[in-house]
Amino acid sequence: MSMTNIPSVDLADFLSDDPKRKQKFVNEIGSAYEEIGFVALKNHFLDDELVEKLYKEVKSFFALPEDTKRKYEREDIGGQRGYVSFGKEHAKGKKEGDLKEFWHFGQEPDKNANLTEEYPENVVVKELPQFNAVGMEAYKMLEKTGIYVLRALALHIGINEHYFDHWASNGNSILRPIHYPPITEEPKGAVRAGAHGDINLITLLMGASTGGLQVQRKDGEWIDAIPNEDELVINVGDMLERHTNNKLRSTIHRVVNPPKEEWDKPRYSIPFFMHPRSEMKLDCLEECISEENPKQYEDITAGEFLHQRLVEIGLIKDKK
Repeated sequence: MSMTNIPSVDLADFLSDDPKRKQKFVNEIGSAYEEIGFVALKNHFLDDELVEKLYKEVKSFFALPEDTKRKYEREDIGGQRGYVSFGKEHAKGKKEGDLKEFWHFGQEPDKNANLTEEYPENVVVKELPQFNAVGMEAYKMLEKTGIYVLRALALHIGINEHYFDHWASNGNSILRPIHYPPITEEPKGAVRAGAHGDINLITLLMGASTGGLQVQRKDGEWIDAIPNEDELVINVGDMLERHTNNKLRSTIHRVVNPPKEEWDKPRYSIPFFMHPRSEMKLDCLEECISEENPKQYEDITAGEFLHQRLVEIGLIKDKK
């Protein structure tokens, strides 16, 4: 099938009491993730009011003076929390920094999470009294949405529906509000975000409806991913591709610079990178290994895999 846009799915189908509707969702998202690795999802848990509040806070933060923002930069932890300034991060294998600045909210685990690791504390922005609370409310709603998507994928793979629940709840997930400032001069080889695959299990993206996001089809063609206003774009990351032995595809995607007449517009987008707990084993699932598709990857944990990749994209320097 030649797709010109990513398929749209409705979470209300999965949540309905009708087993046929539930199965329809599983089939649709499963085949989309085998084919192109991306869907647009409606009826998620982020209501319009929360989205509006979040954008307001995020825009206010990026509008703060440069010196104020830099107070919140935490280079000692590889930018896992707080502010990451312009051009720090680059796509794997590229030296030009992406044309963006961003913020990281991380997990605030439940009291009884029984984690083996300690997550860094979130950084509190003193100038904006609502910023952290609104950010974390959105974080929790995206996490909840992600867990339902993973349940559907578990059923599609043929494993227990709740297999991912423990690993993904209280996981090392990141909510990343990004600001791509207006482009003032012809960029030298840099784009808003270079072609890359995501590291994590799945990514839930808010703000793709402003355009620029492109997804690479299996045949190498780039297509525009244009969701409706109220849809999240959700894609498979490398951890899930690896865990399912390439059954579900982590698709290469990029954010292209807009046409010249739109250079004066900033772009905001807010991806939620859903990571499991670090000790989750990403070994290829038996259900995804066959004679036609023998085991493709070495055994590895999520924590080891993440470290490897953060070194590759320049966010942490390897101590070796």
